[in-house]
Amino acid sequence: MASAIEKHSDKSSEELAIGDKQIEEKHVYTIENLPDPDAGLSEEERAAHDKKLLRKLDFKLIPWLSFLYLISFLDRTNIGNAKVDGLQEDLGLTDGQYNASLTIFFVSYAVFEPLTNVLLKKWRPSVFLPIIMTWWGICMTCMGLVHNYAGLMTARWWLGVAEAGLFPGVNYYLSCWYKRSEFGIRAAIFFSAAALAGSFGGLLAAGIAQMGGVGGKPGWAWIFILEGLTTILVGIASYWMVHDFPAEATFLSPDDRARVLRRLRADKQASATHEDFQIKYFWQSLKDWKTLCFAIIYMGADGALYAFSLFLPTILKQMGWTSTTANLLSVPPYAVAAVVTVLIGWIADRTQQRGLCNIFISLFGIAGFSMLLGSGNPHVQYAGTFLGAMGIYPTVANTISWAANNVEGVYKRGVTLGCVIGWGNINGVVSSNIYRSKDKPRFLLGHGVVLAYLTLWLLGGSIVTRTLLSRENKKRRQGARDAWVEGKSEQEIQEMGDQRPDFLYTL
Repeated sequence: MASAIEKHSDKSSEELAIGDKQIEEKHVYTIENLPDPDAGLSEEERAAHDKKLLRKLDFKLIPWLSFLYLISFLDRTNIGNAKVDGLQEDLGLTDGQYNASLTIFFVSYAVFEPLTNVLLKKWRPSVFLPIIMTWWGICMTCMGLVHNYAGLMTARWWLGVAEAGLFPGVNYYLSCWYKRSEFGIRAAIFFSAAALAGSFGGLLAAGIAQMGGVGGKPGWAWIFILEGLTTILVGIASYWMVHDFPAEATFLSPDDRARVLRRLRADKQASATHEDFQIKYFWQSLKDWKTLCFAIIYMGADGALYAFSLFLPTILKQMGWTSTTANLLSVPPYAVAAVVTVLIGWIADRTQQRGLCNIFISLFGIAGFSMLLGSGNPHVQYAGTFLGAMGIYPTVANTISWAANNVEGVYKRGVTLGCVIGWGNINGVVSSNIYRSKDKPRFLLGHGVVLAYLTLWLLGGSIVTRTLLSRENKKRRQGARDAWVEGKSEQEIQEMGDQRPDFLYTL
C-alpha cells in the first residue's frame, strides 16, 4: 500500500483533476488510487490541513442546509399556529377535517421519502434540492389562498410530496462528506433548526397574524402566504448555494477533493466510492435487521416530535392563555431543545456512544409527558413541555446519525435513511389525530400516546438495538465473521459495505 501511495504522491493538482476521471472509471476509490497531496508532511502538518479542510466544509455546507430545514419545518408545522389564529373557524372545518389536513401531509411525505435519496444521487443536490424547495414554496403560498376543506387538503398533500426529499436527503448528503465520528454534531446542528423553527415560528406567527384584514385576508392566511413566498425565493437561491457530492464539488480544489475522499476511505466509508445504482442495494437495505431496528427507534422519536410541534400552541392555549400569548410561550421550550440537541450531538461524537445518549435523553421526555399527563397545574404542565422538548429533539438527530454510522454503501445508506425516516414520519398520521378537541383541556389521550411512544419505541428500541450491535461487534472481533470474505476479490469485499468483517458498528 505504501508504494502505491508514493507512486501517486508527486502528482500535481492539474494531474489530479485529470486523474479524477480515471478514478471514476475504476468505480472504486481506494487509498492506492487516490493521490496524496500531503505526502511528505509530518503528522502535525497533516492534522493542520485536516482541521482547515473541516472548517471549510462546515462553513460551506452546514449554515445554508440548516437554514433550509428551518424553513421546511416552519412550513410544515405553522398550521398549528394558524389554527390558534382562527383557521379552523374561518374555513368551517370540523375537528375531524382539521386533523385530516394534518394527516394527509404525513401520508404523502412518508410514502415518497424512501425514493428521494436515489433521485438526489442521480440528479445532484444542487438541482434536486432547489426544485423541491420551489415546489413546496408554491404549495405553502396556495395554503393561504384556500377557501375550503378540499383546497386545504390538496395543498397539504402536495406539500408533503415536495418536502419529502429534504430531511432524508440532507442527512444522507452530509453523511457522504464527514467521518462517522464527525457526523453527529453536524446532523444535530442541522436538526436543531427544527427546534429553532418552532421557537422562531411562534414569534413570526404572532407578528404576521397582526396583518389580519390586509387585502381582505385573515392573519392565518398571511402566515402561509408570506412564508411560502420566502421559501420560493430561498429555493431559487439554493441553486447557487447548495453544493454537489465530494467528487464533484466545485468549491474544493483538486487537492482538497482528494483529501476529503482519502479521509472517507480511511474511515472505511463507501461514500468515497463511485457506485452505480443496482436494485440489489435496495433489497440489501430492506433485508437488513438494522433498518427495522432504527425505524422503530425513529418511530418513537418522530411520533412524539410531531405531536409536540403540531399541538404545543393548542396545549398552551388550553392552559388559559390567549392565542398570541400561546404562540409566544412556545418559544422558550424550543430554544432549550435546540441547545440540548447540539450538546448531545457533540457528546455522542466524542464518546461514540449514540445508543447510551438516546437512552439517557429519552428519560427527560418520559418525565415531561408524565408531568403533562399527571398534573392539571398550568405551571407544572409548562415545565413538562420543556422536559418533553429536551427529550425528543436531540434523539431525532442522534438516531439518524446512529443509523448513518452503521450502514455502508452509497445507495444502501440512502435507501436505509429514506426507509427509517419515512416510517418515522408515517407516525405523524397518529400524532395528528391524538389531540382531540373533546379531550381538552387535559388531552389525556394525546399525552398518554406520546408517553407510550417515548417509552416503548424510543427507549426500548434503543436498548435492544445497542445490545444487538454490541453482540455483533464482539463476534467480528473474535473472527466469527471472517468466513464472509473468503474467495472474494477486493472490489467484492468493498461492495459488502457494513457486512465486511472489519467494519465495527457504532454503539
